[in-house]
Amino acid sequence: MTSTLGVGLIGAHTWAEKAHLPGYAAHERVDLVAVCDIEEGRARAMAEKFGARKVYTDPEAMIADPDVQMVDVCTPTHTHLPLSLAAIAGGKHVLSEKPLHTEAAPAFDAARRADAGGVRTKLGFTFRYSPAIRQIKTWIEDGTLGEIFHIHGFEQNSQWLDPDFPLRQIAPDAVRDKLIPSSIIGYGSHLIDLMRWLGGEFGSVASSMKNFIPERVVRGEPGRQRVLVEDGAVALVEYANGTQGLLQTSYIAVGNYPGVEIRVYGSKGAAVARLIDEFGVAETLKLATADAVEFKPVEIGQDALPPGTTLNTPWPELYYRNLVRFFVDEILEDRPRECTFFDGAKSQEIVDAIIKAHYERRWVDLPGAGA
Repeated sequence: MTSTLGVGLIGAHTWAEKAHLPGYAAHERVDLVAVCDIEEGRARAMAEKFGARKVYTDPEAMIADPDVQMVDVCTPTHTHLPLSLAAIAGGKHVLSEKPLHTEAAPAFDAARRADAGGVRTKLGFTFRYSPAIRQIKTWIEDGTLGEIFHIHGFEQNSQWLDPDFPLRQIAPDAVRDKLIPSSIIGYGSHLIDLMRWLGGEFGSVASSMKNFIPERVVRGEPGRQRVLVEDGAVALVEYANGTQGLLQTSYIAVGNYPGVEIRVYGSKGAAVARLIDEFGVAETLKLATADAVEFKPVEIGQDALPPGTTLNTPWPELYYRNLVRFFVDEILEDRPRECTFFDGAKSQEIVDAIIKAHYERRWVDLPGAGA
């Protein structure tokens, strides 16, 4: 068993700087070997800031580096799958930002390849690593909330309420005069992952998607573009175990980013986690019981937070420090796997079903096994 894990990161943009790289810099058992980016200056700046020893502009060369044991894919969506497959083929553990792919089948294939290659995977579902969410998971498992009746996942986000705030990551080949599923993929996948992790497998879904703001500025393109991105979606969920679910995701619902709220209602109690950066606090947690129905704040103790953080730590760093710590320790200590490419594929499978339910205006059943 090695004492440290050599990490190489691909993609030196803002999210790497705010979330991924601080997590590696803070973990005492990470050797941040390299940063790779197609722009050498950007890679070099991030390497110097966070203490990486090497700089690459070619992902394949970095993946081939024998000092790199785990590859972090922090790049635009359409590159996640090919870079992850290259890492798997190179025998490297891999963390990829989500979605791994915008269709479920290729994501399931990547999960199978990783298993066959004996490497571990993790999807960047940031909010699984919220201390509040993990406390709700504990309350479900230890019976504090009783039999679970309802799980609600909401995502309020007004980032793109202003049409002149640049929209990112529109695929070059997207057909712009038809509805382009977007918020349900970008943010809905997070909610789906949380709701599935807390409540179990989805049985069936029904949904509605809509474009509210038809003309927007798209990053890298001049002026406003007519692009019918789906900027609001709602879905009803019937869980396989009988629990009811409700999901809403939006680019245009007024509220601070990231705007994730999870509500769980059971026979013995209910819990609400608000992963919403408000007044300098990253998240809050409340609990009610069947015999004391007013929701009371629950203090999130320092022992639930990554070392060196508080609830005043910016949420990208707070949650990603936890994600990095869980994955690194999972690899080094051979702990049970969590939030793998398979989980990402299951989330995408549910996204696909929600999109299908909208277009076909009906309930859509989810496969039992999924693979």
